[in-house]
Amino acid sequence: MRGLVSHRALSSVLGLLGLVAAFVLTTAPPARAGESVFIEVTPNSVQAGSRVNLRAGCDNSNNRQAQVTSDAFGRVTLRPDNGFLTGSVTVPGNKAPGDYPVNLDCSNGNTASTMLTVLNMAQPSKGPATGGGGTAGSRGTGSLLLVGGLVAVAVVAGVSARRKTGGRV
Repeated sequence: MRGLVSHRALSSVLGLLGLVAAFVLTTAPPARAGESVFIEVTPNSVQAGSRVNLRAGCDNSNNRQAQVTSDAFGRVTLRPDNGFLTGSVTVPGNKAPGDYPVNLDCSNGNTASTMLTVLNMAQPSKGPATGGGGTAGSRGTGSLLLVGGLVAVAVVAGVSARRKTGGRV
């Protein structure tokens, strides 16, 4: 009986270890070449005339300069900076709105790309007409003077009527 119990316990433990090993082996992601080759544009949506920051990785070549090109801003050289390649550039103020590819060319031959969106947001010429709600129109000073005059007449009439009846109840 004792041998049967220990045989069952041993087979249970071995079965559990087999399941754990299968889980670990099937969930580990495969290593891919060029996994650390990337280009980031921050912010990735800008108004024409705005500055963007570029950050890139060229696998094991982050100690050498790399080139970034885009129709949005032309050509930029990225320089090594704390383990990455960085740079910044201004999108020309007359750049047409749209989505522009941004391409990284590393010195080791690796490449990466992302997108930059250039927006066309018109600048407001003046603030909205406010103060009377969303449907308020523009009133001249004449209507304000008229309302003020009517209030003054009402106050004077009320005071004089009260004086006439002031002593009598």
